[in-house]
Amino acid sequence: MNASEHGFNPAFNMASIRQALNEAVERVRMPAPTRLRDLIRQIRAARTAAEERTVVNKECAYIRSTFREEDSVWRCRNIAKLLYIHMLGYPAHFGQLECLKLIASPRFTDKRIGYLGAMLLLDERQDVHLLITNCLKQDLNSPIQFVIGLALCTLGAIASPEMARDLAAEVERLMKSPNAYIRKKAALCAFRIIRRVPELMEMFLPATRSLLTEKNHGVLITGVTLITEMCENSVDTLNHFKKIVPNLVRILKNLILAGYSPEHDVSGVSDPFLQVKILRLLRILGRNDVDASEAMNDILAQVATNTETSKNVGNTILYETVLSIMDIKSESGLRVLAVNILGRFLLNNDKNIRYVALNTLLKTVYVDTSAVQRHRSTILECLKDPDVSIRRRAMELSFALVNSNNIRNMIKELLLFLEKADPEFKAQCSSNIVMSAERYSPNKRWHLETLFKVLVAAGNYVRDDVVACTIQLISEAQPQQGYAVNALWHALERDTFDKQPLAQVATWCIGEYGDLLLYGPPPEDVEVPVNLTEDDVIDVYQRLLWSPQNTVVTKQYTLLSLTKLSTRFQRGNEKIRQIIDTFGSNLHIELQQRGIEFSQLFRKYDHLRPALLERMPPMETARPQANGIIGLVNGEQEIEEDKPVETGVTPASDSSALLDLLGSSELSVPALVTSPGVVNNPAVGNNDLLDLLGGLDLSTPAGTTGNGIEEVGSPLGVLGGNEGIFSPTSTGNFLVDGLLTPPVQNEVPSVLVLDKAGLKINFKMERPLDSPDLLVINMTAVNSTGIPLTDFRFEAAVPRTFQLQMLPPSSTVISPSGQVTQVLKVSNMNSGNLRMRLRISYSGDSGPVLEQTEVNSFPALGSQ
Repeated sequence: MNASEHGFNPAFNMASIRQALNEAVERVRMPAPTRLRDLIRQIRAARTAAEERTVVNKECAYIRSTFREEDSVWRCRNIAKLLYIHMLGYPAHFGQLECLKLIASPRFTDKRIGYLGAMLLLDERQDVHLLITNCLKQDLNSPIQFVIGLALCTLGAIASPEMARDLAAEVERLMKSPNAYIRKKAALCAFRIIRRVPELMEMFLPATRSLLTEKNHGVLITGVTLITEMCENSVDTLNHFKKIVPNLVRILKNLILAGYSPEHDVSGVSDPFLQVKILRLLRILGRNDVDASEAMNDILAQVATNTETSKNVGNTILYETVLSIMDIKSESGLRVLAVNILGRFLLNNDKNIRYVALNTLLKTVYVDTSAVQRHRSTILECLKDPDVSIRRRAMELSFALVNSNNIRNMIKELLLFLEKADPEFKAQCSSNIVMSAERYSPNKRWHLETLFKVLVAAGNYVRDDVVACTIQLISEAQPQQGYAVNALWHALERDTFDKQPLAQVATWCIGEYGDLLLYGPPPEDVEVPVNLTEDDVIDVYQRLLWSPQNTVVTKQYTLLSLTKLSTRFQRGNEKIRQIIDTFGSNLHIELQQRGIEFSQLFRKYDHLRPALLERMPPMETARPQANGIIGLVNGEQEIEEDKPVETGVTPASDSSALLDLLGSSELSVPALVTSPGVVNNPAVGNNDLLDLLGGLDLSTPAGTTGNGIEEVGSPLGVLGGNEGIFSPTSTGNFLVDGLLTPPVQNEVPSVLVLDKAGLKINFKMERPLDSPDLLVINMTAVNSTGIPLTDFRFEAAVPRTFQLQMLPPSSTVISPSGQVTQVLKVSNMNSGNLRMRLRISYSGDSGPVLEQTEVNSFPALGSQ
C-alpha cells in the first residue's frame, strides 16, 4: 500500500511546507510593523498637532513602502492602521488597491478588513469599481453566510448606479434565500439600491411583499423599512401596498397582545423598534385615504390607550402614534386623544419629551385648535422652563393659540414673559404681541395700553415695526390721543435712556399733541401731573437732548418734537429756540443740519412755522396688514428702517423742496421725493421758501460727513414733506397701499440716465390708458460689478409745474449682476417740457459713492 492510497499527496504537502517555510523566513527577515494599539498610543501621546502629523507621516511612509514591496504578511494590519489614520482626517486613499487584495483573500479576517477599507476609502474611479464589482459578485455566491453578509453591506454602502444595476439581480435572489440572516441583509441592501437607482424598484416588489409574512423580527423590520422607502418614492407603489394595511394592523396587534418575550422585550414593551416602523408605514398608507384610515383607526386607539407611559420606550411609540393619528383621516375623538397624549407629555420631567410635545402641538394646532386650547395653561407654564429651547417653542405655540376670546389673558401672560425674557426673545416676542393685538384687540384703549407696555418691557430690543405701529395707532385713534400723550409723558418723565424706542414714540406723540398734555381735559384713569408747566416739559426734553446715552435717531425725534412744541405751547418759545440754536454747531452733521434749519423757522420764516408744524392728519393708508407686521417678504418680517411710517399727501406748500439737490434755480422750485408720497403743486404766495437757508450758497453743501458724502438739504426736506412729520432716515422704504400702476396705452423709448462705475440706470416710460396727463417711469438700476452695492438710494426732483410721486424701491441692495426697480409717477405732463434732477448714493467696494445728474432729453410727451 503506497502513500497515495491513504490520501497522502507528497507533492502537495511539500509545496505547502515550502510556502510555510518561506513565510517564516520572510517574517524573520522583515521586522514586524507597529501594532494598531501602539500607533493609537503614539498618536494620543503627541502633545501638539505638529507631533501628531510627524507620527502619522512616518507611519504612512512605512505603509507605502510595504505596499510597494508587496508584503502580504502584514497587509491586514497595515490596512487597519490606515483606516484609523483615515478616521483622523489624514489622506489614506493610496490603500484602495490593497483593500481589493484583502477582499480577494480566502481568509475571512482579511475579507472583513478589506471590505471595511473599501467602504471607507473607495472612490468613484471606474477601474477600481469594476474590480470590486467582480469581487462582490463572487462573494454574493459564497457558501458562507457571513461572507455574503459582508458583500451585501459593502454593496449597500458604496454602490454606484452602474454597480447597482449589475448586482441587483443577485440581491433580489438573496432576498428569497431560506437563511433569515441573508434575507435581512439583502433587504437592507435593496433599500440602499433603491435610493441610488429608483427605477430598480419594480424588480424587488414580489420579494418585498413576501417579507411581511416573516416570523423573524429582523427580517420583518427590514421589510417594513423597504416598503416605506418604496411608498415614499412612488405613488404607484404606494397604491399597490395599500392592500397590506390589514396585514400591518394584524402584526401590530400581535405585538401589543404578545406576552413577555425576552428576545424582543425592551423595558416591558415588545419590540418597540418594529412598532415604530409599522406606525410610520401606516401613516404613509393612510394619508389622504379614507378607507385605509378607517382600517387603522381601531388599532391606533388601542396603541394609544394600552402603551405604557412610565418608560421612554412607551413614549416613543405614543409619539409615533400621535403623528399617525394627526396625519391620516382619523376620527375627531381620536384626534382629541392624540392631543391629550401630547398634553401629558408637557407634564413629563424629561426635557426632550416636553420639547417634542411642544414641537408637535405647534404643527397640529391649526388642525384641531380647540383640542390644543384645553392645554393652554400647561403651555403657558412652559414659558417659565429653564431650558431655552422649550421656552422658545412654548412662546411660538402661545402666540398660535391667541384668538379674540382669550386675547386679554394671553397677552397678559406674554407680557409677563416679555419682562423677564432673555434678550434673544424680546424682539420676536414684542413684534408678535403687536401682531396679535392688531388682529384681536377688543378696543383702541386696550390696544394702546398693550403697545405702551411692550415698549416699556422690551426696551431697546423693540423692532422698528413696533414703533411704526404704535405711532400710526396713536395718529388714528383721535379719542385716545389725550390718554396716549399723558401715558407717554409719565414714561418719558422716568428714566428712558435704556429704552430708545419708547423715547422716540413718546417724543413724537408729545410733539404732536403737547397742547392736550397741558391744556386738554384730563383723560379718564390717568393721573394728570400736578402743576405741570411748559418749563417742566422743556426741561425733560433738554435732558434727553443732552444725554450721551441717547442715540442720534432719538435726538432727531426729540429735536423735531421740541420744534413742534413751539407751536403747541402758549409760551416758552424763547427757551426752545435757545436749545435748538445750540445744535447749530453739533458735531453730528444730521443734528447740526436740523439745528441750523429749525433755527431759521424762529427768525426769518417765523410766519411760516405754524403752518409747517401743524398737526398731521390721521395716517390711515399705511395701516399694518392683517398679520400686524408692516410688510412681509417671503413670509418673514420686513423691518422698516424709517420711523415713523408716514405716507399721504403733503400740504399745499412747497415743503418737500430740497433746494441744494438741484444746485441752481433753473428749474424753479422743485418737488423732491425721497420716499413714497404725493407732492402737490405748491400754493401761490409761498415763494419765501426759496430763501430758507438765508445767506447760504445753495450750490455749496452745508456739510460733509467723514466718509465724504455730502449731507445737504433744506429744513423742509428734513421734515419729510409730510406736514412737518420727521422721517429720520429717509430711504424710501415706506408701505404705500393702493398705489397701483394704471393700464398702459403705449410706451416711450427707454432713456439711459447713468452708466458709471458698473452701475447702469435706465428709465422706461409708459403712458396710462385712462390718464393721458400722467407719465409712469420704471427705473431700473443694474449692477454689473462683481460685488454687491448696499444702501442704494435714489432721489429725484422735478420743476414745480409738475407733480412727482415715488413708490418704494424693490430693495436697497443690488447684488452682483442683479437689479433694483422703482416706479416714479409724474403728473401734469401738459405744463411743459419735463426736466429731472437725480441724486444716487450707494456703498461699494471703495466706500460710499454719491452721483448727481440731470435728465433733459425726455422724448416728446404730449397728450396722446
